[in-house]
Formats: sequence, C-alpha cells, structure tokens
Amino acid sequence: MDKRFVIRVYAIIINDLDQVLLSDEYVLSTYMVKFPGGGLEWGEGPIDCLKREALEEFGQAIQITRHFYTSDFFQRSSFYEESQIIGIYYFARFIEPIRFRVSSIPFDFEQQSNGNQSFRWVDIDKLAVDELTFPMDGKVAQLLKRRKSPRIQSRLRKAI
Repeated sequence: MDKRFVIRVYAIIINDLDQVLLSDEYVLSTYMVKFPGGGLEWGEGPIDCLKREALEEFGQAIQITRHFYTSDFFQRSSFYEESQIIGIYYFARFIEPIRFRVSSIPFDFEQQSNGNQSFRWVDIDKLAVDELTFPMDGKVAQLLKRRKSPRIQSRLRKAI
C-alpha cells in the first residue's frame, strides 16, 4: 500500500457560555470524541469541506470566521497504517439558531450502530485534553484552554 496524506477539517464552535461543541461518534467499531468535521474530498478546499460536513452532520449551515490551527506534527492515522493525517481547524458559528439535538450525556445515541453521532457542549475550562480521542484534537484543546489570557482572549473574541 502506498503512503498517503489524509486531510481532515474541523470546526471549533464556541457558544456564549464559553463552551465548545464536541462530537461523540461510534465509527469503525470505535468510540471517539472529537471536534465536528470530516475528511476533505477531491475537488474541495478546506472551507468548502467544512461547510459540507456541517450540512451533513448538523443539517444546517455554518459560517467560518477564521483559521485557528493546522497540525504541525506527524500523526499516523488510527485506522490506516500507511496514512498520515493533517488536521485543519477553523473557528465557526451557526448562521441560524441550532435545530439539531444537543445532549449533556456523552455518546447519547438512540441505538448503538456504526456511524452514530451525538453532540454536546463542554465548558472550555473543564475540557480534559485526554477526553478527546485523537492527539491533534488534544493539542487544539490545550490551545483553546491557553487562550484565556486577557490579550489572547480579546484578539480571539474580535475574530469570532
């Protein structure tokens, strides 16, 4: 098998209570906690990918407000030995009020089957880096927690 790159694009959506939206998923017989988003498809740019993923996952549109982070370290795919993951993270917001179900319970699926997904808000202050399944998401969680300094917070609020 040839070695290849897989590009994943994620949304960092923060509400007025300083909570970030997480996606709990059961995919490929694996439970995972991650930021909403997915894989870049041929012919898409990263922003188009994230807008498509939002429509697929939330059933509604988002607005991308600014780039937050692109992975800067080697990350082998958890599922495909010969693939390297590159993650791109954007701040985003909902254009309209949320119309999809948000739970306070992790993995709040109606039934367990591959492809299940549920969403929940988590206080950024209480977000545990090890709660996120993938190392790139853990790094993004660390960066979000660090943004609490007054100088950084002021700059980010203007961008969001």
